[in-house]
Amino acid sequence: MPNEILRHPRLSSDAVRLLTWQLSLPDDAKDPLSKTACQAGIGKCAFNRAKAELKREGYLHEWRQQGVRGLWSTVQLVSNVPLKPEQALALRDGAPAGGSPAAGEPTGRTVGRHPDKPALENTPHHPGTPPEAETPAAPAATEAGRQLVATVLDLEPRLRVPRGMLPQLAALASAWLEAGHTPGGVRAHVQRSLPGPKQPILKPGGLLWYILSDVPPAPVAEAARPEPVQPRIARLRECEGVHTQARLFRPEGDEEFCGECLRGQMPAGAST
Repeated sequence: MPNEILRHPRLSSDAVRLLTWQLSLPDDAKDPLSKTACQAGIGKCAFNRAKAELKREGYLHEWRQQGVRGLWSTVQLVSNVPLKPEQALALRDGAPAGGSPAAGEPTGRTVGRHPDKPALENTPHHPGTPPEAETPAAPAATEAGRQLVATVLDLEPRLRVPRGMLPQLAALASAWLEAGHTPGGVRAHVQRSLPGPKQPILKPGGLLWYILSDVPPAPVAEAARPEPVQPRIARLRECEGVHTQARLFRPEGDEEFCGECLRGQMPAGAST
């Protein structure tokens, strides 16, 4: 196991544990990361954070693909060194990566190489039974989650989901809301993840379950900017009396003359 992984400054302890567990599997193992997370005692939220860290640092690459029967699956590639997207794609397809390989590029599963055939995470054959490997902890559906699913289904006429699957989608949507995501952010994520407008969606329920099953960390909201302080001069008013130069004063109400004019020390029409 490279020391760079154990001492990586941007990988949490859960991410390091998940990666080391996955890399320590036998050569013929095809377990997805979600199953490894269950075996390592990593909860769903911690698993999602760790998975996002590994993707960001180049230790994990994923590709979504749809089979001939319309079933969606995820191809996962895990390495013991950071890989660029083109290097990971070449390893997935079994072709040499372009350019010089990175120093320490994985050469055997015992030291962290991905399996000869990338691990697959399949969507369920029936929309009502998601695979256990993708759900370390089943979230509870909330009313807000059910309302969010209803608005998501209105985004696309292709999203015709069986009624029996709505509770599962509501539970997944509730997990997004509990993680701090806004309903608008969830809808935008679903729209970005849908196939092109001319491509049919054969299993809309399974596709939505796949899109919502991976809850990333919520974006950090920017701190609200304080209201600008009103300058003192903005509260001043120009006296309507006759003065050599314009005279500003701070009115206590809606008076139009300064205190000197009001006290009669400077009669109207006289100059200072």
